[in-house]
Amino acid sequence: MNSRINTPLGRVITAFLVASLLTLSVREYRSLGSSAPDFPCSTSSRSEVVIDIEQGESGSSIGQKLFSAGVIKSSTSYFRIALSDSRSERVAPGRHVIEIGLCAKDALSQLLDAERLVDLINIVEGAWITEILPQMYQAGFSKSEIDAALKTVVKPEGFLTLEGLFFPAQYSFGKTVSAQSALQSMVSKTESAMRDAGFLTSKEKFTAFQLLIIASLIQAEGNTGDFGQISQVIRNRLKIGMPLQFDSTVHYIKKSRGSVFLSTQSTYISSPYNTYRKYGLPPGPINNPGIDAMRAAVSPTPGDWLYFITVAPFDTRFTANIEEFNKWKVEYKKNLRAGKFRSLN
Repeated sequence: MNSRINTPLGRVITAFLVASLLTLSVREYRSLGSSAPDFPCSTSSRSEVVIDIEQGESGSSIGQKLFSAGVIKSSTSYFRIALSDSRSERVAPGRHVIEIGLCAKDALSQLLDAERLVDLINIVEGAWITEILPQMYQAGFSKSEIDAALKTVVKPEGFLTLEGLFFPAQYSFGKTVSAQSALQSMVSKTESAMRDAGFLTSKEKFTAFQLLIIASLIQAEGNTGDFGQISQVIRNRLKIGMPLQFDSTVHYIKKSRGSVFLSTQSTYISSPYNTYRKYGLPPGPINNPGIDAMRAAVSPTPGDWLYFITVAPFDTRFTANIEEFNKWKVEYKKNLRAGKFRSLN
């Protein structure tokens, strides 16, 4: 059984809450009567307790936990709310910090408040596995558990790496959930997203694994509004046998974040992921892309572009003309020296 460590919660990036199942039958609901003891709403003692909710735990069990901890006046008050309010199906497993002395309605609201979840794991779009695993450790999974789980997680057929398969979302796990189950649920989320994005129905020559690689490159190279054009640039370069020459692949090798500058020396690094030295796609995804990048990987914006450059923050330009690109590159270097990219570091 894992222990969980209190950690500060960041803002929620995306939502991924596993539903608690309400197993109280209609007959049991009717037997509760027309009312149940309840505290007045909008009041509490301001004292707080931690309530552990397990995956798949019933509404009746949650109500009993809340009552035993002094959160609500009676377990039946929560039973009734859980059955009449469909939001109760979205209560996530995990450790919830809840005030005591609440009415059942307010208790449910606090259970649904993601900022009250302890040990929340937030995977942002473009995160590397090396950035995700420390969050797993902070959430109470031991390194030995995670190392063992990484060896047993089942990848989709034809996928060679786990990088790219941990879908960017918000996760919370009950204390009895194994590391293997936790990681597998992230992979399952990615499989679902790939299906939604059209990876399995694409008429192009790319495999689903190659499309995930492309999505990771798109995710790393630009803002959402540029994704479709970057997707087309990748195709245009591959078609004519031009190396991709993406800085993001070298940043991935070096595990460097926060800099738009790449030295010439770095482009000579010996690695299959170095798209300055190696032709074609890298051998695996360079991050864990989100759904927008996945969709762009399948549906590029038509165009003849071969070059693109971010001249200033949120000013990315595309061209098929090398002379125009070199002109923009001078502008980029001027802005870099002027510190216009400093806020991104």
